Amino acid sequence: MSTPVIPVTAGTPGDELPGAAVLGKISYRIPITYAVLALAALLGLVGTMIGREGVWSQETEFQSRYGDQWFTIPNFSVPSMLTVIVLTVVLIAAAVYGYLLTRDRRTAPLWLHIVVGLAFVLAFLTWAGAGKTSVIPVTSLLAGALALSVPLIFGAMSGVICERSGIINIAIEGQLLFGAFAAAVVASLLTAPYLGLIAAPIAGGLVGALLAWFAVSYQVNQIIIGVVLNTLVLGLTSFFFSTLLADNASTWNARQPLGVIEIPLLSQIPILGPVLFRQTILVYLMYVTVIVLQIMLFRSRWGLRTRAVGEHPKAADTVGIHVNKRRVWNTILGGAVAGLGGAFFTVGSGLAFGREMSAGNGFIALAAMILGKWNPTGALVAALLFGFSKNLGNVLGTIGSPMPSQLLAMLPYVITIFAVAGLVGRVRAPAAEGIPYTK
Repeated sequence: MSTPVIPVTAGTPGDELPGAAVLGKISYRIPITYAVLALAALLGLVGTMIGREGVWSQETEFQSRYGDQWFTIPNFSVPSMLTVIVLTVVLIAAAVYGYLLTRDRRTAPLWLHIVVGLAFVLAFLTWAGAGKTSVIPVTSLLAGALALSVPLIFGAMSGVICERSGIINIAIEGQLLFGAFAAAVVASLLTAPYLGLIAAPIAGGLVGALLAWFAVSYQVNQIIIGVVLNTLVLGLTSFFFSTLLADNASTWNARQPLGVIEIPLLSQIPILGPVLFRQTILVYLMYVTVIVLQIMLFRSRWGLRTRAVGEHPKAADTVGIHVNKRRVWNTILGGAVAGLGGAFFTVGSGLAFGREMSAGNGFIALAAMILGKWNPTGALVAALLFGFSKNLGNVLGTIGSPMPSQLLAMLPYVITIFAVAGLVGRVRAPAAEGIPYTK
């Protein structure tokens, strides 16, 4: 007869029983995060509204109309104080439910995360717009968030491709910047924005090729070479901007915007239609990139081999996979994806090239990749979170939010840090990341 398995918790006398299965320590990170949000809503939103004069009569107006649509949702108002209280109660209930799930060793479902996020954001927007003559532009808020997220998403996808192969890509910032530069120059010289869109990934791929050359052939520390490449691209683009583009802007640096492409019927859907389906071809390419990469990375031979050389290159080598060759080509591909994202700063936004216009987005994309646990879908959500929080600060500043401007500028970084610490916690990078492989 086999020995029965007795489930016990760690640290109890039952640990010493033969055949006992020791359960791991329960982590209350998720319910604590919910509780912090509920407490912030209770004290920061409800608490500050109680002292306002005529608070129970104040309303917050929301607007969803954005351009021409065959069906529009009219502006609607909600009672500010009552709405914030109801949403705060929802957050408290979610925190209690999350605690009960964790206590019973069950994972909080995705829908619960969505409910908590929406409840807190809506409570915050209602609080910010209480008693204001300005309306909260919901569709504009989402459209701006997506726009700010585009280079971050491309950069995060670049990081996923490279680091799943075992190459640390700190050079995403340089790849974005060089892609923006190449797109602007080629589009201006040839007066063809779509040709600039082709030049951008080529420029990013060149930076990726340099990274792969030094990291694989010479086994240079990958973090150091990434920082050096960022500095190199910054110096080169600044030099050409000062000596060539600034003096002959009409020839070398004229604005060449990509045209907006509307998807019939889909673009007419209220709220989400103008946000998702009234975009340039670059945004549609972003959709395709994320979907294809998610499928290829986990459902194809290329993805299996890519993950193999990033996790256990020696084992991959023994079954005939060319580890360093795959790392080189994947790093070039990752650089090309980041370069395509850089085109958003110029032809994608209808702007001329400016010095240092990538503005640190490469490092934020790197953080989004880590926040997404080296998964394309997770990195997408993380990049959208950062873009939304950044645009939220911009919108609140325009409507006259009671929150100080300094806090509004800090908002995206605070939200990102909170998401990493509260929802993600400890993450594990690919095991062979940053480690050169010698056959």
